[in-house]
Amino acid sequence: MYAIKQLLPKQFHPWFRKKWRQLKLRPRVGHVKFGSLRRLQPISSVFGLDRGSPIDSYYIETFLHKNSNDICGHVLEIGDPGYTNKYGGSCVTISDVLHVQPGNSKATIIGNLETGEGITEDTFDCIILTETLHVIYDFRAAIANTYLALKPGGVLLVTFPGISQISRYDMDRWGDYWRFTSLSAQRLFAEVFPAENITVEAHGNVLVAISFLHGLAVQELSQEEFDYYDPNYQLSITIRAVKPKIQS
Repeated sequence: MYAIKQLLPKQFHPWFRKKWRQLKLRPRVGHVKFGSLRRLQPISSVFGLDRGSPIDSYYIETFLHKNSNDICGHVLEIGDPGYTNKYGGSCVTISDVLHVQPGNSKATIIGNLETGEGITEDTFDCIILTETLHVIYDFRAAIANTYLALKPGGVLLVTFPGISQISRYDMDRWGDYWRFTSLSAQRLFAEVFPAENITVEAHGNVLVAISFLHGLAVQELSQEEFDYYDPNYQLSITIRAVKPKIQS
């Protein structure tokens, strides 16, 4: 504040002090300006897909880009191979897609992470498991089965929501059951993977959370707003977990 004040002519100092106090103070009760957000229905009921990219996709794609070197060899993804193709590219030698029900033309494997049906052990160099575990009732079994499916040294890349509206698409088909925190994620994965092989990060803040719940799009916020992290508002949880290599 002091440095900025010195750059202004003296006649502007009272104006600057007033504006600075306004920026630091919270609005009084009854003086919050809700604007377009004062409504009982969200701005978008489809996670912002009708406006652009969903808010949580910023954190998902940043995470996958950061760990793109892991997306190589034999890769398994859920639903479709979009992230495998985008972040693995020519490093991927075999691309498989898992779906729980027949009828998905992009699926190469019909199987169930919860029961282990159709999932072969020691098969994949990398598994991309984005926004999946919260729609599986027995998520502990699913984590255990992904561990078994990885080759020794294989990498599991996971994202799931901390703060989120219900996914109606999932709820009406197989269910939408859970939300997590960074602490619950760390403890859950440490039940299967060695703790030292797990990296858990959380992302979000109150502005991002409100925007996501209202169905705003990535294009409506700035990078600075996305990258500010408040640990009390964990919108998205990301995990990188590595299956230990076989000791010779």
